[in-house]
Amino acid sequence: MAINSSPLGLKLAAAVVALVVIGSTVLYFMRPVAKVVTVTAGRAVNAVPGSVTVTAMRQAEIKTEIGGRILRSELEPGKSFQEGDFMVQVDTRDLELEIERTQNDLETLKNRLQVGSQITLELANGRDELANKERLFKLGNVSEAELIRQQRTVEQIQQRLDLEKVDNEGRTKELENILRVKMRQKEKMMIAAPFDGVVDLVFAHKNDLIGNNSPIASYISTSRYVEAKISEENSAGVQVGQKARVRFLSYGSRTFEATVSKKLPTADADTQRHVVHLEVRIASELLVPGLTGEVSIILDERDSPTLVPRRALRGTQLYVVTKGRVESRQVELGYISLTMVEVRSGVKPGEHIIVDSLEEFRDGQRVRTTTAAE
Repeated sequence: MAINSSPLGLKLAAAVVALVVIGSTVLYFMRPVAKVVTVTAGRAVNAVPGSVTVTAMRQAEIKTEIGGRILRSELEPGKSFQEGDFMVQVDTRDLELEIERTQNDLETLKNRLQVGSQITLELANGRDELANKERLFKLGNVSEAELIRQQRTVEQIQQRLDLEKVDNEGRTKELENILRVKMRQKEKMMIAAPFDGVVDLVFAHKNDLIGNNSPIASYISTSRYVEAKISEENSAGVQVGQKARVRFLSYGSRTFEATVSKKLPTADADTQRHVVHLEVRIASELLVPGLTGEVSIILDERDSPTLVPRRALRGTQLYVVTKGRVESRQVELGYISLTMVEVRSGVKPGEHIIVDSLEEFRDGQRVRTTTAAE
């Protein structure tokens, strides 16, 4: 059929071409967008997976053994203290009056002991009288019975003096002990930080009246430890000193380097999972108690030509995009780490695979592609 070369025919042909181009463009942009990454070479990591939890090394309730009214408090939620720093002072004025009274009683007793006992003079007189009766007895001027009565009198006076001495020593020790107890009570009414830490919650404030051993605040140490739990079948290969990568749920896809610092000899009684401690390279303020996440403890590494992000996997399946069309492929996996997977067969270097919203795609579907963020 001859092509109409008239101006009208040319216009109609141009319009048809334009409609085809516009239609193709519309259809193209109606395709769903697949976020893809390129299969690349790198270091494949064989890693043991596990769950992690951040725990405070120490936790304590701040309390005073001696109740009273809070005279001064530095406690505020979130405030940090160094071991030995002042925290709380309970009013000690009533106790100080008792201490002063006990000190006065002790001082009075000691002064009285320095002056001496009246029984000492009575004993001296009794002994003089006994010596005189002994002399008169030898001369026959007093009877033996009278001499014996005087001897008994002296013995009774001596016994009274000895008992008074024992009583005074006992009273002195009693007052000294009472004084030490009250001074110790006074010390307990001033609370210092038991270790380096941060105040979590405050239960009592300045001018509040508290009882003995009443909690004033909850306090957690600034030192933390990261505990990882791994399955029994994976525990055998884990050793102290091995490297690891940790991802905390609160910090998204960000990962942190870590090292196995301790491996406990027994499994968790409830889960039968083995416990290791990790030293994580992370700012201390980010290690919040209760934080959870996952870990990959590295057992081995090797070079591999085909690495893909772990999030691209759907079981053992990958979605590969070739010439704008999705192709579902079963793959053989090699080493698996926290974020990357080695593919032993099923994909080639340079191919593009979908990494996000995998449930939205199917085999044979036409898609547009955009490069996914790392």
